[in-house]
Amino acid sequence: MSESQDPKWVYLFHEGSAGMKPLLGGKGAGLAEMSNADLPVPPGFTITTEACRAYYAGDKLFPEGMWTQSKNALLQIEQEAGKRFGDAEKPLLVSVRSGAPISMPGMMDTVLNLGLNNETTEALANWIGDERFAWDAYRRFLQMFGEIVLHVPSERFDYALDRMKELASAQHDYELTVEQLKRLTVRFKDIIFGEVRQEVPDDPENQLRLAIAAVFDSWMNKRSIDYRRLNNIPNDIGTAVSVQTMVFGNIGEDSGTGVAFTRNPGTGEPILYGEFLPRAQGEDVVAGKRTPMPILELQSSMPAVFEQLQTVAQRLEQHYHDMQDIEFTVEQGKLWMLQTRTGKRAGKAALRIAVDMMSEGVISREEAVLRVDPDHIEQLLHPIVDPDSTFEVLAEGLAASPGAASGRVVFNADDAEAWSLEGEPVILVRQETNPDDFNGMVAARAVVTARGGVTSHAAVVARGMGKCCVVGCSELQIDYQNQLFTTNGVKITQGDWITVDGNNGLVINGRVSTIEPELDDDYHKFMTWADEFRRLRVRANADTPNDARAARRLGAQGIGLCRTEHMFFQDDRITIMRDMIMAPNAVARAEALEKLEPMQTSDFEGIFEAMDGYPVTIRLLDPPLHEFLPAYDQTALEITELKLRLRLAPDLETINGLLKQITAKERILAQVERLHESNPMLGHRGCRLGIVYPEITEMQARAIFTAAIHCQERGISVSPEVMIPLVAIDKEFELQAEIVHRIADEVFRKYGTTLEYKVGTMIELPRAALTADEIAQTAEFFSFGTNDLTQTTLGLSRDDSGRFLPGYVGRGILPHDPFRTIDIGGVGQLVEIAVDRGKTARQDIKIGICGEHGGDPISVNFFHNTGLDYVSCSAFRVPIARLAAAHAALKSQAEQA
Repeated sequence: MSESQDPKWVYLFHEGSAGMKPLLGGKGAGLAEMSNADLPVPPGFTITTEACRAYYAGDKLFPEGMWTQSKNALLQIEQEAGKRFGDAEKPLLVSVRSGAPISMPGMMDTVLNLGLNNETTEALANWIGDERFAWDAYRRFLQMFGEIVLHVPSERFDYALDRMKELASAQHDYELTVEQLKRLTVRFKDIIFGEVRQEVPDDPENQLRLAIAAVFDSWMNKRSIDYRRLNNIPNDIGTAVSVQTMVFGNIGEDSGTGVAFTRNPGTGEPILYGEFLPRAQGEDVVAGKRTPMPILELQSSMPAVFEQLQTVAQRLEQHYHDMQDIEFTVEQGKLWMLQTRTGKRAGKAALRIAVDMMSEGVISREEAVLRVDPDHIEQLLHPIVDPDSTFEVLAEGLAASPGAASGRVVFNADDAEAWSLEGEPVILVRQETNPDDFNGMVAARAVVTARGGVTSHAAVVARGMGKCCVVGCSELQIDYQNQLFTTNGVKITQGDWITVDGNNGLVINGRVSTIEPELDDDYHKFMTWADEFRRLRVRANADTPNDARAARRLGAQGIGLCRTEHMFFQDDRITIMRDMIMAPNAVARAEALEKLEPMQTSDFEGIFEAMDGYPVTIRLLDPPLHEFLPAYDQTALEITELKLRLRLAPDLETINGLLKQITAKERILAQVERLHESNPMLGHRGCRLGIVYPEITEMQARAIFTAAIHCQERGISVSPEVMIPLVAIDKEFELQAEIVHRIADEVFRKYGTTLEYKVGTMIELPRAALTADEIAQTAEFFSFGTNDLTQTTLGLSRDDSGRFLPGYVGRGILPHDPFRTIDIGGVGQLVEIAVDRGKTARQDIKIGICGEHGGDPISVNFFHNTGLDYVSCSAFRVPIARLAAAHAALKSQAEQA
């Protein structure tokens, strides 16, 4: 097949555009757009994501025609740059960078200064007139090529570099002499050959070919896969590869490199924000090996460059209508733009930027709502360090990502992951992070680095994940070998507790109390916009008046699940509840229930009052009765201890007292044994309890309607919804609903008044979903209990599957943890069937969901598309569900337009 017949795998920058991001990746599309806007962009070309996909489909071989097209594009670059690749007089050097359609900062690989060998290094030195710069570029190339392409451990190069600086009494890389750099390149070559028995090829074309393959390979490295899983990015979109003429920030004092955001990515403040590192190349800033200077200091050191950078930044933001993350290099006083992409931002910044840009007329209200991810809202609800608490500050650094977290110190990513899997909260402490630390950053509650700035790898990745992070804590002296750090005379070892204050850049000794943050005017304004667009109503799962009031403050439009059993576990009630369970007959059981009824009535009054004007769905008693009794092992142990004390009893009065206690405990133990079930989740619980013990249903219904009438008499608008749990058969529901209606009529007659109420059921068993049309003949509402529906559909125990589910997700057996995100292909089908059949039988049936999936954005989108009326989730996730529901509605409108 001739080249003309091959697919177009390669695009010169000027051939692309911003609209080609799926094909050229974010980096390639950004470079194309900047080139076409006549911004100062070094010439280059981009190899498409289609080529990457073909590379993997073809057993990691370049697709036919790609290499030829790449070499032809390289000829075009040579003409534009006035240099030649591998030339012995004026050599062209290039960078090879990844760039996926969805930004994955720091996850894939880059090789800089490609095209150097001994001959071209000498040529570069002669042409530039700076021998030291040329050999520094060569040693950087050898290190990057060795690490990225040949997989030599980076520590080998770092040790050799540190050793050379130590021998030279040099603090910084740029203080090494030409001869020292030459010796270092020889040492690097020896390290590479010693590790992999290969040499870095001298042929520039061979270097380029291997580097492109290495960048393609990095699409499937562990950190990239982990990042995609964490951020719900598909594995099959691939990465593009951009090959670009090198410009050098390490030539001299009038050169440098930087990263800037057009607005502050932590707060959203509309100022140029970022860092600049003189005499450096791009990886020096991101790697965090040196702490750079704030970008605003460039105004005094290079005023003309700073003014040009500000102008370019403003143009880019106006062009893309969003905050931009830009990379640039200054080469001998000339500004070059190397990248622009939509900037990752913290939740607070996302909210302010959206509100400000809408107010500025840059974006519409709909765009503003879609710009803020539901995860950003979750970040706003993260705790902050209590300013009134007393604490010892260990170190101060740069506030890279807001929030506060306490945890045990660990010093490497694998330990962070392992400790976290054991349930330990951890703080990852590093000199600086690199992409291989990603798994530990995911596991940690916060990240601290001794080096690096606010645009370093640690800062950018932590901000993107919503993790609290402090960088550049230069006071920390980290000893990896002994697993400790010291600061100002204090030694902290692995496992010790520290607290990280990402809002103020503090590392604090021990655990410190935190408080809930105050939500500002931007938040309330933004959430009002979101509420305008959503169709789904959002309720909260709340079991007490305090929970209900908190949910309402966060925007809940009612209670979707009030679990009555939680009320019975309080100290003043558990004894009465146990008396009811231990009752020898129905009369004794009714006496105990009579004592519980006023307590339940009082609780329901408080919840109805808190939700004045909104519906409250109350689930009748659901768990098996044995859960209210002491544990078998504990009770047996207590009996044994009492019998031992009986042997040593000094008098008859003590003996009689101990015998009385033993008899009571043995009665409890016998009842625990009698109520024991091999599989209680599928045992005597839910509506089955109410059918066997109808007096329980009667008491709860009487408490609900008495509380509702009391509230109504006080002018409170009440809408009770009584929910029958664990229904599998329509007759089960009918028997329980009959009791509820009968008790309601009795209460209404007693008080001489009435009110509107509904009786419905939880759909939490597959049979209930499949026979929803039969149940809907008498049920007035459905609420999907997706936690149990997931367990019974997948045959997974929520409590036990945690040991293997992460592996299932990691290996792609399941796309998500099905207890966090709805299993659309399985559980989702049952939801769709139940909705369809339920509405067929009863058109006006109200349908919602009250499992934890109600606060998961992906699940909320599914529930919107399925036609549910509301979602209900924990109070903390109500704002997240509100925004997710708005996103679902706006996306649905866009798809239908």
